[in-house]
Amino acid sequence: MTTLTGGPVFWILAALAVCATAVFFERLLALRRAQVDWQDFIKGVKNVLDSGNADEALAICDDASVPVANIMATAIRHRTGSVGSLREAVDAQGRAEIGRLDRRLASLAIMGQIAPLLGLLGTVIGLIKTVLLVNGSEIVSRAALMSASMEALVSAAVGLGIAIPVAVMHGSLKIRMDRIVTDLEAAATLIVNDVVSARDAAERRSAT
Repeated sequence: MTTLTGGPVFWILAALAVCATAVFFERLLALRRAQVDWQDFIKGVKNVLDSGNADEALAICDDASVPVANIMATAIRHRTGSVGSLREAVDAQGRAEIGRLDRRLASLAIMGQIAPLLGLLGTVIGLIKTVLLVNGSEIVSRAALMSASMEALVSAAVGLGIAIPVAVMHGSLKIRMDRIVTDLEAAATLIVNDVVSARDAAERRSAT
């Protein structure tokens, strides 16, 4: 009976599958935590800010510890500057938040691209072993020949079997990531407008 083994490449592919699965679930949890009802959050912080409690508004943002809260905290800290500097600070924080959320997504995509190539490598190695067996002896046992052939086939199958779900994992995370980026861009615009309006209202109150 022939053993279904993909040779040394099989274990590399197995380790790759474990790493890809770990990255997927870690990023999935991180993206889920990042998704909040940002409109209600901004509205609540704005109400606190309108009442003149900037420290309390910052505390709320720090406790929330989500991307939109970090952007809001940046806007509050830069609220006394010009509109241009405020917008620049918010945009920079937004890019930083997106960068943190996007990390490891590229590595997941790379793992999905490497898997079939590793499978192909295992296939080539298995075929080389088969040819060497045939050329190395006039009499080759059926078991040895089948073992080398199965190594080639199993490597190819495992490589594709890993690449397909990893591509699905990356695609699902990318869709979720794109939604978060869209929300953060909308939130950043709203935050700048709200902070500017709150600052103007405070200036009018102090003037009167």
